[in-house]
Amino acid sequence: MELFDVHFQKRGLIFDPRTKLFTMLTIVIFVVGGYGTVPDMLVFFLEILPILLLLTVGKFKKAFLYSIIYGTAQASMLWGIAFLPETVRYIVTLFAVFIIRISPGMIMGAYIFSSTTVSEFMAAMQKMHVPNQISIPLSVMFRFFPTVMEEFESINHAMAMRDIRFGGKNAMKIIEYKLVPLMICSVKIGNELSAAALTRGLNANAKRTNICEIGFHVQDIFLFLIMLVPYAAVIFTKLGVLS
Repeated sequence: MELFDVHFQKRGLIFDPRTKLFTMLTIVIFVVGGYGTVPDMLVFFLEILPILLLLTVGKFKKAFLYSIIYGTAQASMLWGIAFLPETVRYIVTLFAVFIIRISPGMIMGAYIFSSTTVSEFMAAMQKMHVPNQISIPLSVMFRFFPTVMEEFESINHAMAMRDIRFGGKNAMKIIEYKLVPLMICSVKIGNELSAAALTRGLNANAKRTNICEIGFHVQDIFLFLIMLVPYAAVIFTKLGVLS
């Protein structure tokens, strides 16, 4: 749950929400999707970029954990799988590729949730002229995940006292006593957050005002220019400038 919290007193280096969304889009295209002929070093930088961004907001434990998981996956791909039996090698390769490809996008999404307030996000959506049909569900999602994680932790604490956990005596009751309440809470939380968003007038036709100010600063321009490099590499490759 801590990964999704926004700490106003310890927000670290602040980026504009639009810069974060463009960075997320770039990581999804070139790392998760594997689009285009991009140098391996550039892809590697995009893969570890979420670690650096987590460090800027003080998420040191989460950044360290992600580094260990990512480093283990890379090491298994480079050195570990050659000595394994064929079937085990395929399984390890599958998990390693999944971690290397998917986890950067997931961690980048977690960084966006943990460093962006709903007001900042709505202000960014308004400046980009995004319709309310898109911005309102996304704003609800910004509060949905942290609230669900809080409920999940409460359910885990309650069930741990009843020894309902993996490895416990009542491990088979996890689905009934953990997942079912979580699903019911998720539906209820979604409905309540949607009602709260409408109550705050997010669907009003009038122009919405914000107490927060967003805008591009030096760090935004720097990161934005870096994120343009993969697109430039693809364009130059197609033009024959890069081989």
